[in-house]
Amino acid sequence: MDSGRAGGREWLTVRYLRSDGRVAIRRPRPTDEAEFVAAARRSRDLHHPWLSAPDDAERYAAYLRKIRGRDGSGYLLCDRATGAIAGYANISGIVLGALRGGYLGYAAFRPYAGTGHASAGIRLVIEHAFTVLGLHRLEANIQPGNEPSKRLAQRLEFRLEGFSPDYLFIDGAWRDHERWAITAPGPERG
Repeated sequence: MDSGRAGGREWLTVRYLRSDGRVAIRRPRPTDEAEFVAAARRSRDLHHPWLSAPDDAERYAAYLRKIRGRDGSGYLLCDRATGAIAGYANISGIVLGALRGGYLGYAAFRPYAGTGHASAGIRLVIEHAFTVLGLHRLEANIQPGNEPSKRLAQRLEFRLEGFSPDYLFIDGAWRDHERWAITAPGPERG
């Protein structure tokens, strides 16, 4: 837990799920709306055409409902020094049983893009998914031209598993995606 000042304002005690010292992850709250929406708006050009982050009150409320469903989980990537939201990550389509997997989506916000906050935060989300959530596999579907996301997946040791034409409807069109995946460390396969 942390408490202190962020951007000249007092902030509430925060319960982080994991931290690497510089970056921490936590669950999004309704009270994060103003900060999250402002970060999404200032980062629109960074995300377009790859994704559209919730950038108004209605879309943020829908985002919270989605990540609180049975098959989803959401995380804010936070700068530990200030408590500011540096980005976010979601795991959707969680399936247990024999698969024990889900789909990982992520985005950094300005001014934290390119600072390592996203890499560190997503690494924490992956650790949380493989331990606390008990997942075995995460898949990140990335559009072929999204070089920053592909480099991040490679840094985090995701492997390229395939290509899916017309996979997801994004920004008004069906978009091709590369399928990148990572599995939990475990006993040697024989």
